[in-house]
Amino acid sequence: MCNFNNQSKETQDRIHLFMQKAAKSIGGVNYLLSLIEALRKVKPNPLMQKNMQIASNNTIIKWNKVVFKDKVESIEKILLSHKNSQENDFNILNEENKKVQKNILNMVRTLAPVKFEVLPQNPNDGEGFSFEIFDTISDEEVKFNPIFIALFFCSTNFTKSALKHTI
Repeated sequence: MCNFNNQSKETQDRIHLFMQKAAKSIGGVNYLLSLIEALRKVKPNPLMQKNMQIASNNTIIKWNKVVFKDKVESIEKILLSHKNSQENDFNILNEENKKVQKNILNMVRTLAPVKFEVLPQNPNDGEGFSFEIFDTISDEEVKFNPIFIALFFCSTNFTKSALKHTI
């Protein structure tokens, strides 16, 4: 999931457009990259922060619900299994083990209401942007929002590749 070149052309284009728009809405590419670097510095995972926000020099990201360790580990396991399978766009419900599928469904129900808001610290830099964890949620299909994965689980090189991508 964190290899930009392994994404489908449609996903690459969508990530590129969103990253371009996101960067403009918070003051530029450097502000977006510094936010990602600030997220990488938080250990064990920024999603588990009790104050539900991370700030860089110019930007702040806030969310409305603490994500507990078991849910973060579930996301990481799903991403690791996807990395090995090398699918372009994957449905996280495609799991044969019923116990694992039940854990995934519980994670989806818990995390579906989580909303993220990214704002520049100086209002003159832009209006900011928002996103959610899941891109698609239906009875048969659940897909992660690639923007969420890019910001919280991928390297800054992923975002740099997305920003350099041409449509």
